[in-house]
Amino acid sequence: MNYKNYPLVRKGTEAYYGRMSDPYVVYLKLEQQQKDCGIQVARKVEFYQMSTDLENPKPPVQRAERENLYEALDVAAEWLNRANQTSKEPKE
Repeated sequence: MNYKNYPLVRKGTEAYYGRMSDPYVVYLKLEQQQKDCGIQVARKVEFYQMSTDLENPKPPVQRAERENLYEALDVAAEWLNRANQTSKEPKE
């Protein structure tokens, strides 16, 4: 599944958003869920921007919470656009 040109992979209450080949991805944790019209809907999402560099692990770059998955993914998409674009710019 893709959202705003980035892949989204979910298992249970956890998901990764972004490409592992890019410098950063976003880890999402669905903290609270409730049934709405028979469908399980996230009501609290905590998410972190993380480096994909396995050789030099770093702590999460940014952290936020939102009340639903779509709001969280919109913020995460902006984080990824900025972070991955900045890391591709030539260094002086």
